[in-house]
Amino acid sequence: MKIAFIGLGNMGGPMARNLLKAGHALTVFDVVQRNVDAMVALGAVAAGSAKHAAAEGELVITMLPSSPHVKSVYLGEDGVLAGARSGIPLIDSSTIDPHSAREVAAAAHTHGNPMADAPVSGGTGGAEAGTLTFMVGADPALFEFIRPILAQMGKNIVHCGGTGTGQVAKICNNMLLGISMIGVAEAMNLGASLGIEPKILAGIINTSSGRCWSSDTYNPYPGVTDNAPAARGYTGGFGTDLMLKDLGLATDAAKQAKQSVAMGAMAQQLYQLWSAQGAGGQDFSSIINLLKKPS
Repeated sequence: MKIAFIGLGNMGGPMARNLLKAGHALTVFDVVQRNVDAMVALGAVAAGSAKHAAAEGELVITMLPSSPHVKSVYLGEDGVLAGARSGIPLIDSSTIDPHSAREVAAAAHTHGNPMADAPVSGGTGGAEAGTLTFMVGADPALFEFIRPILAQMGKNIVHCGGTGTGQVAKICNNMLLGISMIGVAEAMNLGASLGIEPKILAGIINTSSGRCWSSDTYNPYPGVTDNAPAARGYTGGFGTDLMLKDLGLATDAAKQAKQSVAMGAMAQQLYQLWSAQGAGGQDFSSIINLLKKPS
């Protein structure tokens, strides 16, 4: 299939590479030229804008940083809808708020383009390995059409419901992830302060009722999990500022729904404080250092 892929950053780049490996013909665009050059070296064709990329595609996929970027890339003068032919399916795998996802999808529908919101979970490692989870909000017929393509970038392709529900699933999951990481960080800090060896404590937690992904796969305490960001100075993972963005999406959506998210709001404030102290680029598990008692 001829696919237009727009947004070739830490997640979009490896996702696009997996589509090239699967034999698709890609036309690509990114505002960072070196990202485009890397894809061209692997066989993709460069486009000068999102509009030009979309004009070449039988399917358009975007992976962008935030809601304003998505609106600009789809709705702008040089955007996807300005170039895509009527009937061409559109997939946005960015993590944005459900309201914006539905707004852009409505504009696409008016233009004659079916659109799915399909945010992902699994991080950069999952993007490289092609093992991402896709949370898809789409009409059932569109979901069935795009599922084989998504399966070449991920292993779990979940139909969440109608437009916007993929984003709902993603922000709820990531709100819980932010909360659980703070809980694990507090428990690990407390245990270490009280004299138990961190690996022993983690082993107990991970075979007891406190076990969660933040404890058994991504433990924030250095030296506990060999391949977690804590083992490499909190580099190469999911940044504090990215978690802060997702928590903001969750709390904003909660305000619209008039739904209490007290723990989510508290997590947002702690990550805001940690980001303000200069840790925005560190992995979100580095929040453990904010919560440590002064030495």
